[in-house]
Amino acid sequence: MAKTGMGLEENIAGVLCYVLGWITGIVFLVLEKESKFVRFHAMQSIATFLPLSVLGWIFGAIGASFWWFGGFIFSAISGLIWIISLILWLILMFKAYSGEMYKLPIVGDFAESYTK
Repeated sequence: MAKTGMGLEENIAGVLCYVLGWITGIVFLVLEKESKFVRFHAMQSIATFLPLSVLGWIFGAIGASFWWFGGFIFSAISGLIWIISLILWLILMFKAYSGEMYKLPIVGDFAESYTK
């Protein structure tokens, strides 16, 4: 694996793009100027986990606010979003560590087009 502009191995930097979800995605997108591999994973992390986080928070808040009026459905949806996020998080970190530019549907194409 090649080194990044920050002196890290590309696969390690790719994994780090996902460690704290969209937060580390933003950090690596701002700091890494040379590696398209790292910039791709950073953008995919942002485009995947920021919307999922927002949706999870919204559904969780609705579920907590309206617990007396079917709020458990919103809470269940929020829980499902967090489970999906966890599975994606593990898969994407594994793929990045393997040196693979694994593209999620829709989000991966967006990330790839952004890093060209």
